Amino acid sequence: MSRVAKNPINIPKGVDVSISGQNLSVKGPKGSMGMEVHQAVSVSVEENQIRFSANEDSGRAMAGTMRSLANNIVTGVANGFEKKLQLVGVGYRAQAQGKNLNLTLGFSHPVVYEAPEGITIETPSQTEILVKGVDKQAVGQVAANIRAYRPPEPYKGKGVRYADEQISLKEAKKK
Repeated sequence: MSRVAKNPINIPKGVDVSISGQNLSVKGPKGSMGMEVHQAVSVSVEENQIRFSANEDSGRAMAGTMRSLANNIVTGVANGFEKKLQLVGVGYRAQAQGKNLNLTLGFSHPVVYEAPEGITIETPSQTEILVKGVDKQAVGQVAANIRAYRPPEPYKGKGVRYADEQISLKEAKKK
């Protein structure tokens, strides 16, 4: 069996997990989510732990995948996920207005990004963007979409970057 699938998921206080057939649904203080567990994997809840095991030999890798996805759901409904983006460059600004994010990124027009359902976007300062939500995949995708408007360029490092991202700058052309 997969090494990842051998580890059970501990259910934190305030989180309810229910299984009906191959559907796993989780409710917590931040919201609720659900997922469909693959047929080759069996899931059980016992003593505040969720356990995964492969039904057949071909489902060993899928058991680890299902365990990771379920762990992300439990973490998301309990604590939530967040990605932090930084704007680097003269005149680069961000402003959150309701569900929309207004970006000034050096284009001839302002960029307006509308956040999907379940995602909140905050701007603590003009050069910082916080993307928060329950779904880890959706938070990462929204952050990637915002970054795609102006990825960091390799010579000066200007653009939208993740807060923990390291940009290796290239040397300018010599005469």
